[in-house]
Amino acid sequence: MNRSRSRAVLAVGASAALVGAGVALSNMTAHAAGAGCSVAYSITSQWGGGFGANVSVTNLGDPVSSWTVGWSFGAGQQVSQAWNATVTQSGAQVSAASMSYNGVLASGGSTSFGFNGTWNNSSNPIPTAFTMNGVACTGGVSSSSSPSTSPSTSPSSSTSVPPPSQEPCDIYAAANTPCVAAHSTTRALYGSYTGNLYQVRRSSDNATANIGVLSAGGPANAAAQDSFCANTSCVITVIYDQSGRGNNLTQAPAGGAAGGPDNLANATSAPTTLNGHKAYGVYVATGTGYRDNATHGIATGDASEGEYAIFDGTHYNGGCCFDYGNAETDSRDDGNGTMEAIYFGNIRVWGYGSGNGPWIMADLENGLFSGVNQHLNSNDPTINYRYTTAMIEGGQNQWAILGGNAQSGNLSTFYSGPRPNVSGYNPMRKQGAIILGTGGDNSKGSDGTFYEGVMTTGYPSAATENAIQANITAAGYGR
Repeated sequence: MNRSRSRAVLAVGASAALVGAGVALSNMTAHAAGAGCSVAYSITSQWGGGFGANVSVTNLGDPVSSWTVGWSFGAGQQVSQAWNATVTQSGAQVSAASMSYNGVLASGGSTSFGFNGTWNNSSNPIPTAFTMNGVACTGGVSSSSSPSTSPSTSPSSSTSVPPPSQEPCDIYAAANTPCVAAHSTTRALYGSYTGNLYQVRRSSDNATANIGVLSAGGPANAAAQDSFCANTSCVITVIYDQSGRGNNLTQAPAGGAAGGPDNLANATSAPTTLNGHKAYGVYVATGTGYRDNATHGIATGDASEGEYAIFDGTHYNGGCCFDYGNAETDSRDDGNGTMEAIYFGNIRVWGYGSGNGPWIMADLENGLFSGVNQHLNSNDPTINYRYTTAMIEGGQNQWAILGGNAQSGNLSTFYSGPRPNVSGYNPMRKQGAIILGTGGDNSKGSDGTFYEGVMTTGYPSAATENAIQANITAAGYGR
């Protein structure tokens, strides 16, 4: 049902303070070095009207217990959300202040933060000067430009090199139902993707590290996590959106049903393999949740969309609500039809299927639905494969539940038909936030494990979904 992600947002006039999600890829970089600090600023993704950026800071002076990095935008850019820093803006002037967990910087120590912003679609120049704690970083500034590895449109192959492998988001794009969000801690979801999958933070010093892929379109570089987290523990802080739209998942904030911020997943609690390559999933224990309330391109209103996720079919409970998908942007229960997310578990408070569960159902707010009826729909079976494919499709007075074994075999359609025969769900009133591990109002009593998932624009065809299932089984989960 309706539940949320960790980010504090405040906007007053021309100023905004935010803590938010994450991105990864690099197409423009600036370096400013001075006696007290060096700063590397990278535009990590860019789309119509929006962009993501990452800022790395190295302290070259005396140790500090907190820091504030300042710069000025030159073309009207505005910060809309941020993570690993509290960002405020007044006019062109921007300040990024440290959080409680990353303020201490030893001499030679470094940290990073990121943000999403808006631009004028004409010019997005990099800042030319930076300060840290009021002291100018007075070294030279250089910049470079290279194509983004996480494009805002679907990846295309070059005629001069062999085409990349077809991964789920390539398949959806070819069918004119492109991914608008793509999350995975285990593998790339585009054949050409070479960016970061997720970020971890270790407990020993609160340092963070981005975990990428072994090769373009390949599995996660789990060895990088193992090395970074050796002899300490790590949590997953950001799950990056591979679609290039900046729809990154970070720690869920408080919501209408429960306080926050929510817990972050232990980075090593869900080990797996993909065709012999080690990887880690997202282990959601009760109280854990991720969210993005300021998304780009996600379906709203009664617009069509598709969603799939790979879950551990043996890790679930009867709590509310282990969801992945579309939710309210205010972390509140805004009424029937304001959500459309995949639910997995065996709760019976609302709808349920045959057997004892778990079931794949749709969380449409104020109801988990296993079909057209409000409660029992016997065609929705218990499904508990170790790796379970779960899909929800939604359009105008039409929706579907599909599922299968993510290791082998075909998909089954458990329901395909009109919206529930309960008032408030036709038309839908989707709001376009993204949740993982909670309900739309931040109900966080659920357990589950997530490996990968995407959200599309448009209603995928049966042929497309079958091609996705074939790709998933070929990915080699558990082998």
